[in-house]
Amino acid sequence: MDFIPYNSRLSYHKTPFGAVREGEKVTIRIVLPRSICCTGASLILNSDSGKSSVYPMIWERLEGNAEEWWKVSFIPEEQGLYWYHFAIAQKSGGVLITRFDGSTGRLSSDGKSFQLTVYSKDFKTPDWVKGSVIYQIFPDRFCNSGEEKSDVPDDRVLRSDWGNEPMWNPDGDGKINKYDFFGGDFKGIEQKLDYIKSLGVGCIYLNPIFEAQSNHRYDTANYEKTDPLLGSEKDFSHLCKEAEKRNIKIVLDGVFSHTGADSIYFNKENRYDSVGAYNSEESPYHEWYKFEEFPDKYSCWWGVDILPEIDEENDGYIEYIAGENGILRKWLKAGASGWRLDVADELPDKFLDELRKAVRTEKEDAYILGEVWEDASNKISYSQRRRYLLGAQLDSVMNYPFADALINFAISGIAEGFNDRISEVCENYPKPAVDCLMNHIGTHDTCRVLSRLATGGNYHSSHLDRYRGGLTDEQKEFGKILLKLISTMQFTLPGVPCIYYSDEAGVDGGEDPFNRGCFPWDKEDKELIEHYRFLGRLRSEHRVFEQGDFVPVSAALGCVAYERRNEKERIMTVANRNSHHIVYTLPEEGFTALTGGVVSGRELYLEGNTAAILIKVSD
Repeated sequence: MDFIPYNSRLSYHKTPFGAVREGEKVTIRIVLPRSICCTGASLILNSDSGKSSVYPMIWERLEGNAEEWWKVSFIPEEQGLYWYHFAIAQKSGGVLITRFDGSTGRLSSDGKSFQLTVYSKDFKTPDWVKGSVIYQIFPDRFCNSGEEKSDVPDDRVLRSDWGNEPMWNPDGDGKINKYDFFGGDFKGIEQKLDYIKSLGVGCIYLNPIFEAQSNHRYDTANYEKTDPLLGSEKDFSHLCKEAEKRNIKIVLDGVFSHTGADSIYFNKENRYDSVGAYNSEESPYHEWYKFEEFPDKYSCWWGVDILPEIDEENDGYIEYIAGENGILRKWLKAGASGWRLDVADELPDKFLDELRKAVRTEKEDAYILGEVWEDASNKISYSQRRRYLLGAQLDSVMNYPFADALINFAISGIAEGFNDRISEVCENYPKPAVDCLMNHIGTHDTCRVLSRLATGGNYHSSHLDRYRGGLTDEQKEFGKILLKLISTMQFTLPGVPCIYYSDEAGVDGGEDPFNRGCFPWDKEDKELIEHYRFLGRLRSEHRVFEQGDFVPVSAALGCVAYERRNEKERIMTVANRNSHHIVYTLPEEGFTALTGGVVSGRELYLEGNTAAILIKVSD
């Protein structure tokens, strides 16, 4: 094995772990073989803005006769993203320590730098989210209360066959139809609040609820009104109040990078009495949009002409959304407790800065969550480094890196690298953001997780049966086994697990629209629901899941093990993706099983494709 002079995740090399607040002291140590004849060492710190600082290291101690330790402490005064490496002077020339693999360094002549995230000393995230469970609802497909709807446009296709297949391609042109409605509504959600609470849920995330022409409602027609099929603003507020009685808060989906073309703002179809941006260059909304040639050539979200793009830096638009009487504050007043921001990459810094100010002014503990698919700490979008998690914009993000790690482990059975992927996020993100991560394994944008697991991720939209689901009983049973395995991991990792409605009920389905089917009321998989209820209770009974540290234990030979720790308890998760049982050697005695496996001394007997959760309470 090559000599490892530095590991950024080990406390004897770096304290504190991971990201730091501005003004917080960082202490770093490296270890060198005496054989290289080091005459001096320095830490080179480069800010993302281009500023470079050199910190001389001091010789600290010998380790036997073969190794020596060097140390440096420094205080980063400004928030931002930093990169560092080490320069080692020798009697003749010198060498560097650069990042080799994940968190480890190596002696080299060049290479990558280590990341250091420095965030605002004032960065706080809402405590009510931490340790909770999130439940995502696609409103049209969750529950129809059966109550009569009013003011519904005549051109909507209203379905009366709850649970049947969503329309896909009725015109045969290959386009997905998004205009059939099953009638899920606010009162339907309210009727099921006790069920949702039984899963341990403390936060409901609703896909868009504002007036729109499609069933997904990402083509906003009017931010000031709820969609008539869902109910009134009064119905929404009543839902929020009933949820609060059960200690459940509701977060809304904010779609602010584009509107619908068929909206009061653009009004391409002349549905509304307003003078839309498409109707006249004198429209009060005209400057919100990006016209290349009025009226028919305009910028669209991903080229979709029914979704005209907004200029989010337009002062009038910012005032409309984030002003004192703006949309953000209006719906927080109505009962919402936060916002999930659709396509956060499309929202410029100026807009996000004003958004946070508005949200925090109205409701100090509101949750601000961004849709970011990659590492949000170092993301570059449109050639610009983003500062989502430095304290002035988002609280946290949807955790796609965790979702990918979990699903890849379940499908491939390869354990190696799993803990590194989790640790990388924990290291790069500020701790307040880590504790509020939305840890999903399926959403409205992905195939149903049961189908992905059951087929080994082998989905192709050209095969309609796979697109719809089409699982055999054997496939579905195997998918369920793997879903239990990774949901156990999902509920014990840092952050907050999110259940996509009806995943817990055993629903399968391919890509859009078949991942957005109706909840199968009275046809649920009761066993799977009880599994999720157990996991929800577990989180509510153990404070370690709120802010406990993540400690990787092992990841090899189809088995992953890690701990969550605080001062009072240690909870270890061991996941066996092998088809056969294993006898896993625990790091020490004293653990007892909360679920899965049998413990005897330092040995854990664990069946194939199952996970165990163990606990050890501090003396």
